[in-house]
Amino acid sequence: MIAYERVTTICFSWVFKRPSVIAAFLIVALLSFPAVAFDVHLGTGETGTFSHFTGRTICRVISRHADDINCMPVSAAGDVHNLTNLQDGSLDIGLIDSRMLYDAINKAGYFEFLDIRYDNLQALLPLYDVPVTLVVRKDAKVTSLEALKGKRINAGAPRSPEHLAFDTIMQAKNWSNKDFRLVAELPHSQSQDTMAFCHGTIQAMVHIGVHPNASLEQLFRLCKAGMVNMNDGDIEKLINGHSAYSRVKIAPDTYPSQPEGVATFGTTMVLVASGDLDEETVYKIIEAIDKNRKRLKSAHPALLSFTTGAARDNVVGVQLHPGAAKYFSEHNK
Repeated sequence: MIAYERVTTICFSWVFKRPSVIAAFLIVALLSFPAVAFDVHLGTGETGTFSHFTGRTICRVISRHADDINCMPVSAAGDVHNLTNLQDGSLDIGLIDSRMLYDAINKAGYFEFLDIRYDNLQALLPLYDVPVTLVVRKDAKVTSLEALKGKRINAGAPRSPEHLAFDTIMQAKNWSNKDFRLVAELPHSQSQDTMAFCHGTIQAMVHIGVHPNASLEQLFRLCKAGMVNMNDGDIEKLINGHSAYSRVKIAPDTYPSQPEGVATFGTTMVLVASGDLDEETVYKIIEAIDKNRKRLKSAHPALLSFTTGAARDNVVGVQLHPGAAKYFSEHNK
């Protein structure tokens, strides 16, 4: 026992007389443990949507190429849920449609009667276009938007993106349901809209989403469908008067049955941040996305439509996040 106590005393005496040795041991111990990554939660649409696919793709890019950031996609029922969680800081970043973002900021549309102020939102960058596509049966002989009058059309389920786009077109054209033989409200769940289209119950339908789209390609091939140009004077006025909408061109040969380009309009999917997210983290996120644009394009062609130049522009009245502004100012392209 006496020998043990003496050895212990000698060891402690040796260690405490050499503080540099202690410091060296501490440094080695700290370096042996990996740095703790900062978790970033990215709000997306429901599982199976292109928004969710994009969110997962972006999170992989961020987690692999942004130092000490671990990005996790979080699916939700829609933009209202994601905007509300961005506002209170439950989400760090989120993919938000420009029309929904505009309505939230201006308390319009679905947000008119919500007692929530969406003033804690800051834009990062626009990621991809979301075209409004008018799909018609070829035997309906609809060659322009004006020729749609008198046809049987599906507006989409109430409160769906399709129905919102249909209502927007109706207002721009000053049309009412009386201008059509039939205005159905069939959802796309369980292919209710496409089944009615293929059987001829409806002659036209509104589709919201990026191109190319596998379900549309099948519709064109099996049900003799096509797309109609919407380069209409009333639509032009709509685009010029509403910052959430922009002109969209569907490239020639996007589908085998579509050798010519199609002019239409649509919204933009915007990456939005909570104002609580710090500048350094946002800078790293933008840098990771910008430097891996080829990787994003390989995931889907629609993900190459954004540019840092477009990102510097005002996004439907939402202030650019300081971290994004800093990155764009240093990478003036």
